[in-house]
Formats: sequence, structure tokens, C-alpha cells
Amino acid sequence: MAGPTTRECGERQQESSGPPLVRRIKRLRLRTIVILAMAVVLVAAGAVWVLYGSSWLRVTRVPVSGTRVLTPAEVRDAAAVPVGAPLVSVDTDAIAARMRRKLPRIDTVDVFRSWPHGIELKVTERTPVLLMRKGKNFVEVDHKGVRFATIAQAPRGVPLLRMSVSSSGSAAASLRRFGTDRLVREAVLVAGELPGSVRRLTGTVEVHSYDDIRLELADGRTVAWGSGENGRAKARTLTALMKAASGAHHFDVSVPTAPVSSAS
Repeated sequence: MAGPTTRECGERQQESSGPPLVRRIKRLRLRTIVILAMAVVLVAAGAVWVLYGSSWLRVTRVPVSGTRVLTPAEVRDAAAVPVGAPLVSVDTDAIAARMRRKLPRIDTVDVFRSWPHGIELKVTERTPVLLMRKGKNFVEVDHKGVRFATIAQAPRGVPLLRMSVSSSGSAAASLRRFGTDRLVREAVLVAGELPGSVRRLTGTVEVHSYDDIRLELADGRTVAWGSGENGRAKARTLTALMKAASGAHHFDVSVPTAPVSSAS
């Protein structure tokens, strides 16, 4: 039997290798893929250099906003932002934690990058609703009961806590049951619920027992508040009662649905 001719062998070889146009397209695709891969690598390397190696995106500014009692310098010192470091490498969570730890006056803090050169610090300071005596100084307490600062001079418009719990009778039983810390928290609740007009006039929040908390106003008037429960209702009732009985000197809102006022 005769073998394949030379012409048949050439046709088979051409069929196995494919038409010339197809081979050129395959080579072009491969070349394009290689070029694109090299471009991606170069772009990535350039981006890394810009973010970490260049001087274009480094920390040079640390603006501070939201301060009232604290100074911007105090906030920056507590934050200890690494000036000169690449902006992208700064750990903003660590800065925020450091600020809260070093400055208890800070209630909330936001730390964020301000491209291309800033780390911005936005703080909200705690607001005192009550003062506690500590020797000759005063401890500021916020509405959450956090004791956040010791100061030498009492700020205006913040009442002073006075613990007047008797060592006998029902008051003593209240102290044994709830403890001093709980009674202080109740006083904080009361101070936090006071209407603004009343808070500015309140000189003292006096605790006699858990359900016997009283207010002494700067103009000599007094308020029997009761416990720290139903604070909003008591605040509304007190506001209305003081308007309706403007000549009264004593107000009792311990039961907000049955308030009482008197001239003495």
C-alpha cells in the first residue's frame, strides 16, 4: 500500500499549526497580556512609593475642633500624632484611644485623615451636671455619672452635691440598701433632668435618702424632687408649677401627678 504523498504531508502540517493569521493573533494577545501585567506592576509600585516613600502625602498639619475647656495644644499633645509619617500609615484608632485615656474630659473623639497632609481631631467634651467636693477642690460629674475632672473653682450654673444622709431611721436603711455610689448616681439623674432655667438657679442637690432628694435654688426657693425616677415628668411639672405659682418658695414634685407649692 502506497504511503502519503509530499503534498498530503504539507496539507496536514498546515492544518495542525493553524492559519498564519490565527498564530499572529495569539502572539499579539500574549504580548498584550505581558504589557498589561508589567503596567499593573509599575502602577502598583508607583502608588506604594507615592503613599509611603514620597514626601507628597505626609502628615504636616493636625487641626483640632470642638474644644471648650481644653486647649488645642492639650489635645495635640495627648494625640501624639506622628508628624512627618506617611498619612496612610497613621493608626487613627490608636490616636483616639490615646486621647480618651489621657484626657477624661473628652466624651467622644473623631480622628480622620484630611488629604493630602492632615490628621484632623474633632472632640466633644463632657458637660458637668453636678459637682462633688474634694477637699478644697471640686470634681465634675457628667450626666452618665463619670467623674472626669478635678478643678479649683466651681463653674457657674452647675449645682453642688451635698450628702445629708442620716445615720439612723429610714435614711440609714436607704444608705445600707443602695450604698453611697447609687445615691450619687440618683443625684446625677436628677441634675441631668433639670430644666435649663432651673439648673442655672440650682445651687445644691441635697440627698437625704434614695427617694428624698431636694434642690436648693440660689434665690432661696426649695424643691422636693423625691427619687431620680420619672425625671422628665417631674421636670415638666416643676416648670409649669413655678410659672403658675411664681410667688411660692417651696415646690414638691416628688409625685408629679400631684404637685404641691407653698409660700414657706
